Amino acid sequence: MIVVTTDFVPGKKIVKTLGIAKGNTIRARHIGHDLAAFLRNLVGGEIRDYTKMMAESREQAIDRMVEDARQMGANAVVNVRFTTSMIMQMASEILVYGTAVIVE
Repeated sequence: MIVVTTDFVPGKKIVKTLGIAKGNTIRARHIGHDLAAFLRNLVGGEIRDYTKMMAESREQAIDRMVEDARQMGANAVVNVRFTTSMIMQMASEILVYGTAVIVE
């Protein structure tokens, strides 16, 4: 599956547009991680646990979008975008979406 943030795939021709492919995940923070983050906030620097959690969340959302596109019969997803939102005080959603297409 080809996944790009552009509205075309270099060297390929879009022959059919199938619709919006999407994938999301919602992750809750862990109280223990919040304490570590609070302490890191005092001295500054990267909060590695959250960085890792967000990276894993993005990958899971991408995997789900790709599976959605496959179910539509696509072999590529163009114009891919990410968005995030707070669902509740300690949980966030990552949504990835793009246009499922068939390219030759």
